[in-house]
Amino acid sequence: MESSSHVEQTLSHTQNTMRGPSRSAHAGSPGSPSENRPNLPPFVRSLAQSTPALLTGEERIRHHVEQLAGLELTQRAGMRSYIDTLLSRMATLNASDIDIGGMAERGSVWFRVDGRKRPDTQGDPLSPDESALLILNLLTRSGIERLLSWRAADFSYELNTSHNRARKRFRASAYLDLGNLVLNMRAISNEIRSLRSLGFHPVIEKGLLFSHVRDGLTLITGVTGSGKSSTLDAIVDANNGDAEGHIVVIGKPIEYVHESKKCIVRHREVGVDVPSFKDGIVQALRQDPDIVVIGEMRDPETITSAMEITDSGHKVFSTLHTSSAVESIDRIIAEYPGDQQDRIRQRLADVLRCVVSQKLLPKRGGGRILAKEVLWMSPQARAAVKNGNTGEIYQMMWEGWSQGQITLEQDLFRLMKQGHITPDTALAYANNKRRLAKLA
Repeated sequence: MESSSHVEQTLSHTQNTMRGPSRSAHAGSPGSPSENRPNLPPFVRSLAQSTPALLTGEERIRHHVEQLAGLELTQRAGMRSYIDTLLSRMATLNASDIDIGGMAERGSVWFRVDGRKRPDTQGDPLSPDESALLILNLLTRSGIERLLSWRAADFSYELNTSHNRARKRFRASAYLDLGNLVLNMRAISNEIRSLRSLGFHPVIEKGLLFSHVRDGLTLITGVTGSGKSSTLDAIVDANNGDAEGHIVVIGKPIEYVHESKKCIVRHREVGVDVPSFKDGIVQALRQDPDIVVIGEMRDPETITSAMEITDSGHKVFSTLHTSSAVESIDRIIAEYPGDQQDRIRQRLADVLRCVVSQKLLPKRGGGRILAKEVLWMSPQARAAVKNGNTGEIYQMMWEGWSQGQITLEQDLFRLMKQGHITPDTALAYANNKRRLAKLA
């Protein structure tokens, strides 16, 4: 094991450089000639060029909607085929995301590969109007209405892969950028990681299973792109194969579709099957669930409903966009007015079971690897939440390995010692760099 002083020197040096691991270009990266982009259907270019220049923003989108309404179904199918070929190329590159449309794209489609987003130089450039027509063609009528009223529309999309007849799913978001319609699509893996492969302590692994702990709220947290959905799917799949029961998944959109095993698994997409997360949670109380999965706790109404269904004796899983376990607790409490926060603090302490906060890091040699911190709500942690002393919880995790707990810094140091990540990466992703430097 390296000495503490050596680790401090390493981290002190890398704090000044903050360099990521170098990677050479490889065949199949965006812009490589391994696969050509298809030609855009000529009528799409004609429609785009005929759009009056005076139309902007919502008026321009409505004009494009009218143009699409005048097309034959075969033409619209051809537009989808063009998108499908781009998505197939995305799979060839092993890209996690694709971005289309707007002025920022500079006419290119962009892919995110191994965490890095780059333009794809193949094929003819797409104008903002051509991209807008292609994007609108993917939306349902209700999706277009959401786009016009909210200036964004989230939806799911399926690609039929003909070689094995499997369906590849994508999470998509259409939104406006300086009045132009743009699109991001994220690939949803068809393969679910096993719960065991995520590296949880056996105490935590059991706590995530309905057969061992039958109630309580578990939060999977992290910034966008940190793998929260993949972890949540692994937990759902583990429960699906472990005990007989009923799992209700409420998502916006629904990403991975679980096949019923020992559990019957229902999927309810917000905006399609149910109006809101809150409505989905309230309705679930009458649907005899054992486990309720809430795609995201976005607002006080959803948070309150999640705590209510947990209070009623159900096991609940959800996600938050936060970067640490302590921040997750503080964020929930801060969602409420000051005069309600003490009550929420007491209630949250009673229902919360576990918080997993995770990040995806660049892996030495290419790819990415998961780092996480885990809080299991011991009596001491519950008391800290109830008394408003959440700052004490970090030390509880630091000292709580026997209960399955670990801080992000401890996990980063483990990955560094095992050679999976560089010291630079460990430092860059640490929440508490001083604590990381103290490890030996």
